[in-house]
Amino acid sequence: MKVNEGVVQDATFITADLGHKKVDEPRGPRAKTRRNKDGTWTKKGRKSSYGYKLHTKTDIEYGLIRNLETTTAFVHDSQVDFSQEGEVVYRDRGYFGAPCKGHNATMNRNVRGRKLNIREKLRNKRITRKRAPWERPYAVIKKIFHSGHTLVTTTLRTHTKNIFTCLAYNLLQLHTLTKTPPTTKFWRGLKLDITP
Repeated sequence: MKVNEGVVQDATFITADLGHKKVDEPRGPRAKTRRNKDGTWTKKGRKSSYGYKLHTKTDIEYGLIRNLETTTAFVHDSQVDFSQEGEVVYRDRGYFGAPCKGHNATMNRNVRGRKLNIREKLRNKRITRKRAPWERPYAVIKKIFHSGHTLVTTTLRTHTKNIFTCLAYNLLQLHTLTKTPPTTKFWRGLKLDITP
């Protein structure tokens, strides 16, 4: 099951318990708490989140998670690059300006003093159509497997948990693929069946 049509790279927040510590009290290995030690704060739009980020690379043809990384929430999406030579990598505006080893299909965004022209807007729409179906792994991970919030206290433990969650998602996706022939648009007729 080789990557033929490209991959989608994206990231999602995995929230964690704050504990009762104040903002200025130390965290990390020296922190005297059983609550979360490694999580960090970040803000997206007007919403603040505390915890971690799960970065994944999903292939377009089969919808399998090919690579993953867990970082603290403060790490920007563009600092993680899963691209490989020869791959077409579809990414959202958060990766704008970040280097890419493969063929860069990152959405454009407005920059100071320059708005997007009509050609760039149409390109963004094409990339969105390719990317949109592969938000599904995050929906399954959070809604079906209830892994959008972690109770473990370190980045390493959270990463281990994410590995098993992504493995479970891939098994579920393989089960779905046995029922539906793999095409680029097979996701439209997906029926989520998680019975054993």
